[in-house]
Amino acid sequence: MNKDYLFTSESVTEGHPDKVADCISDAILDQILSQDSNSRVACETMITGSKTGHDLKVFISGEITSNANIDYELIVKKTLIDIGYDENCDVETLIKPQSKHIAQGVDSSLDHEQGAGDQGLMFGYACSETEELMPLPITISQRLTERLTFVRKNGTLPWLKPDGKSQVTVKYNSLNQPISIDKVVIATQHDDLLNEFETEQKENFFIKNEVAKNVIVPILTDYGFSFDESNFIVNGTGRFVEGGPAADVGLTGRKIIVDTYGGFARHGGGAFSGKDPSKVDRSAAYMARYIAKNIVGAELATRCEIQLSYCIGVAEPTSVYADTFGTGKITDDEIVDLIRNVFDLKPQDIINNLNLKKPIYRKLAAYGHFGRKDYTWENLDKVDILKDRIQ
Repeated sequence: MNKDYLFTSESVTEGHPDKVADCISDAILDQILSQDSNSRVACETMITGSKTGHDLKVFISGEITSNANIDYELIVKKTLIDIGYDENCDVETLIKPQSKHIAQGVDSSLDHEQGAGDQGLMFGYACSETEELMPLPITISQRLTERLTFVRKNGTLPWLKPDGKSQVTVKYNSLNQPISIDKVVIATQHDDLLNEFETEQKENFFIKNEVAKNVIVPILTDYGFSFDESNFIVNGTGRFVEGGPAADVGLTGRKIIVDTYGGFARHGGGAFSGKDPSKVDRSAAYMARYIAKNIVGAELATRCEIQLSYCIGVAEPTSVYADTFGTGKITDDEIVDLIRNVFDLKPQDIINNLNLKKPIYRKLAAYGHFGRKDYTWENLDKVDILKDRIQ
């Protein structure tokens, strides 16, 4: 591009119906892995309001092969309470084991190393825009929804309810560098405050001011970019009282762009939540982020996108691709050679090197899988090796 442009990303809170479904699926996965780390799990959740609208209806389905003893209803209710919803719900399960034909390609044996759990393509991305080496629009969007939940749970804004969204538009210059925050949109569920404020306009004015002061301004200030408070939009329809799964159906895996890079990088299409790490939809996407972040961290490029692809039952990836968008200190082909020499890309190696059989996934189900410290795929422990290899 040769002129300034705008780019927008969004996030949702853990109380958004689709994220509730993701949280439940990953809470089930964690409980299974804590009892049997070799389990095969593909757990899908659908959640909606009941016919009366007061209680919730939760459907748990999928392919699960495990020695774990799981109380699905208890996990669902604990997750709902943790998010901030009532535990009153009806839980229905339909679980079957993983196909034996898939298992024979995925399970390792004396004459067969562990293959990928499915075919597919996965992308990872990193850039130098933020300390997290993530695109700025999705990073701020995630922090805004995270803070909405924080100020609700700590009592700062006790009239907030769990469902909510953020959307951030960033202005970039012709060098693809972020220069300002152009627009911030917040949609947040709230208590009915009309008894206190008499009109919807007065209610919305109060909510907008409180959200701006306690949520938007603190986050934008942390990132140090200029912004104009007149460009904040809070609850654009005027009110947001009815929300959550009682008002809208939630499904596992419907927020894959929110989970990753906010549309700034490509996506292979596979969701993460509810899947054990033998599913390369999840584990190889984490590996691709790990590779891209270390390449940018080693200052071999300021932007890097990695694609990996796999065939079901086969250990070696079918392809490895790198794109540094013209920012690389070496060619993209040389970067691919580095990747193949430095990183182990077989599913079993990815699982072992990133330590993915631990019950770590419930906390990842909301506010993004990338750009968050304390996860192995965010480590920069290959930077020195990458630098040494090109000297």
